[in-house]
Amino acid sequence: MPTSASTPPGATGRRRAWYRGDCHVHSLYSDGELTPQQLVAGARSAGLDFLGTTDHNTADAHPAWVHATDDDLLVILGEEVTTRTGHWLALGLRPGEVIDWRYGVRDGLVARHLDQVHQAAGLSVAAHPHAPYPSGTFMYPYEGFDAVEVWNGPWRSSAPWQADNEAALAEWGRALAADIHRGPWRPAMGNSDTHLEGQIGVPHTVVQADELTSAGILAGIRAGRSWIAASAAVKLSFTATAGGQTAGIGERLKGGNQPVLLRVDVAGVPSGTVSFHTEQGTAHRSSLTATGSHTVEWTTDADASGFVRVEVRDAEGRMAALSNPIILTTAAPPAR
Repeated sequence: MPTSASTPPGATGRRRAWYRGDCHVHSLYSDGELTPQQLVAGARSAGLDFLGTTDHNTADAHPAWVHATDDDLLVILGEEVTTRTGHWLALGLRPGEVIDWRYGVRDGLVARHLDQVHQAAGLSVAAHPHAPYPSGTFMYPYEGFDAVEVWNGPWRSSAPWQADNEAALAEWGRALAADIHRGPWRPAMGNSDTHLEGQIGVPHTVVQADELTSAGILAGIRAGRSWIAASAAVKLSFTATAGGQTAGIGERLKGGNQPVLLRVDVAGVPSGTVSFHTEQGTAHRSSLTATGSHTVEWTTDADASGFVRVEVRDAEGRMAALSNPIILTTAAPPAR
């Protein structure tokens, strides 16, 4: 196994902020057509701050990433673990580390390999749960996984391999209330699954991290302090305020029985719609202006809504932005 000298250089001097990144890309070291250098160039053009390299079942590309980037773009080493009954992303691996993929749901082995990722302080993500090919349909329970890739590639596509993002979002959304109640809940992610030029960053995940490091980004994803964007042109801010307290995406707001003001600021989605979703389903919907920049407010309380998440769709109904929830509670939050 390569030593730590094979770790790609990280971004420097980048403190607490929102960072954009794509954590599902393939190079010519597996079934992609691009070199690591070309992927880095594409990430920069797409306005990204970090990239997760996830070639299928191999770490062969890891040394190449050392020479592919500089300190302006963070590269997180990983793997797409392509099992017989579902694919998943192992992010934050040690240089040269490979997670075994030679099993299926009936073998009862996936938990062992999730533990291997977690021992490396990495993150495990259920990938494209509703992909339309046999091994791509995710058959494992989500328990033990840290996040779910609910948005894979363009929201809609006629390509025969395109994942059903609407189905993945609906499945994740239905489980969210119960997961939040019993904890821990699994945040949503969005990635491009890049194989060809021009795909990178469509979509990508925007993460609030204390610093632009692998540990910082993975901690932000794990905590759900993130939202998904169709492109860097889309901007989103989502907050909840009650009793002088404010919480953001992935956070808890202890608002008691007071009214909670939800505020969404959107840019880059002309003539689209914003919808607020709770355990009751779609709770409120508002249209966006033709300029694409708009503020939408809605009021609820913790008795009516245990959580609120936001969807932003464009004028043709395609997803443009999707947030993880803000959790509303009348009591002290449980330990995570």
